[in-house]
Amino acid sequence: MSTFRLINIGVSNVVMLSRIVCVLQADSAAGKRLRQEAKSTGRLIDATLGRKTRSLLLTDTNHLILSSLRTESLQRRIETGDNQTPVEEEELEESD
Repeated sequence: MSTFRLINIGVSNVVMLSRIVCVLQADSAAGKRLRQEAKSTGRLIDATLGRKTRSLLLTDTNHLILSSLRTESLQRRIETGDNQTPVEEEELEESD
């Protein structure tokens, strides 16, 4: 029996870690270009629940997932496997 590692990408949304190819900052030029292309081709998944988009996750199926968490927060979760959001991080995310 195999196990799948999931990563919480914010607002109780999870993604299989093995499917993530890269994490980009939402306001980068490449991120904006990828977002527009994914939207026009129907490959955009909005997991922000109306919150500000801070990072983009590109999957191996070429889908682009919008997340309200910062790239640094996602990187920490990927590296440590810890999906718990510290209280300070949640407050910071909401105040931005």
